[in-house]
Amino acid sequence: MAFKEGFLWGGAVAANQCEGAWDVDGKGISCADICTGGTHIKPKRITPVLEEGTFYPSHEAIDFYHHYKEDIALFAEMGFKVFRFSIAWTRIFPTGEEMEPNEAGLRFYDGVIAECLRYGIEPLITISHYEIPFALTKKYNGWSDRRVIGLFIRYCEAIFNRYKGKVKYWLTFNEINTGTMGMGNLLSLGILNEGTTDFSNQADDPQKRFQGLHHQFVASAMAVKLAHEIDETYKVGCMIAFSTTYPLTCNPDDVLICQEQNRRMNWFCSDVQVRGEYPAYMDRYFREQGIHIKMEENDQDLLKEGRVDYYTFSYYMSNCATADEGRKKAEGNMFGGIANPYLKASDWGWQIDPKGLRYTLNEIYDRYRIPLMVVENGLGAYDELEEDGSILDDYRIDYLRRHVKEMHEAVLDGVDLMGYTPWGCIDLVSASTGEMAKRYGFVYVEKYDDGSGDYTRRKKKSFAWYQKVIASNGMDLD
Repeated sequence: MAFKEGFLWGGAVAANQCEGAWDVDGKGISCADICTGGTHIKPKRITPVLEEGTFYPSHEAIDFYHHYKEDIALFAEMGFKVFRFSIAWTRIFPTGEEMEPNEAGLRFYDGVIAECLRYGIEPLITISHYEIPFALTKKYNGWSDRRVIGLFIRYCEAIFNRYKGKVKYWLTFNEINTGTMGMGNLLSLGILNEGTTDFSNQADDPQKRFQGLHHQFVASAMAVKLAHEIDETYKVGCMIAFSTTYPLTCNPDDVLICQEQNRRMNWFCSDVQVRGEYPAYMDRYFREQGIHIKMEENDQDLLKEGRVDYYTFSYYMSNCATADEGRKKAEGNMFGGIANPYLKASDWGWQIDPKGLRYTLNEIYDRYRIPLMVVENGLGAYDELEEDGSILDDYRIDYLRRHVKEMHEAVLDGVDLMGYTPWGCIDLVSASTGEMAKRYGFVYVEKYDDGSGDYTRRKKKSFAWYQKVIASNGMDLD
């Protein structure tokens, strides 16, 4: 048996994509709350002033806020050992600047955590999952201002103390490396530059963006140190959006550009968070781009002292890189890679590459030699209801089966793998497109892109399949 005893099988969601109740019990407005719905061909829009009559999917989402007991019971029925979810910063500090936390927000997560523990499910909490208070964007332009670090640490202190003895596993920033891309401005960093209206094509200032990313690195390191001071049993990890990239050909130009892209996209942020220092290869990039990172005197010491305990990442697809600027990019791919002629793609143009997961796990473990966890993986697809109300998502089962097999191979290769939490274990709003039609879950939710739906939950065929996978510790994949 490849997967260790106590392997953490489960699923993952994010507050802004599932909770809804966007203005309930004192919650403030987050950056996610000003984004409209969209599709894979029509980008969602960013509207600092909410528009009457416009649908904002995060405002309702799947109403996990009022259905969490029902949902966690379904996760327990599948056999979950871990449930990855995020805390909405704006439920705890509505504007980010309050001196005292919002008790109603803390009580909500008391309930979610208690429900998990009742079923023997470990909570795995993402502290910041694409959800900075919009008030901090308006006042400071998000993480571009160093003052946000202290506000974030105040938030961390409140939740670390509140959930001490109940939560063991934490992640600081979700997919922190999206801050290396223009789309990461509002999505990850809470930066809203003048002229931005289109989520997929934001006005960009790389100096401001990479400075904001540095502030997140410092905040993450401080959070790791604080967590260990509050509870020595706390384990705090990083979370990377891994965009596995191959050279399109064996042309040395393709190999070099692939190496450059992998370094900047996949390795830079985790090199800082795991190794505790900026990698030398970024010096040239910053110099050539005219970027100068302003550091305070003890920043480098903080990065060393606040290295993470484990490494987590999302893996959905792989890409290719080429020096040939005429090659067509893959459709629907937020990372902008070149299509691999050997792979098929999902309905959204994301190329399906299970073997790439094995390759990726080995590459990460060889580099860092700390425990790993796949905290997002899955197939976004159109799910059709049969006449009897069932959802026969064999395509999702096939996708997940092939990826679990390759995780198995990676463990046999020697990778220390802690667990697996497929993304959107229950249907939720897509972060990249803002739509419900792109469904990932084992559980179907009656909620649609026009805002209609009564939130009824239905088990898909994949529900029973994943239940069997967990019960067999990954050995029964049929």
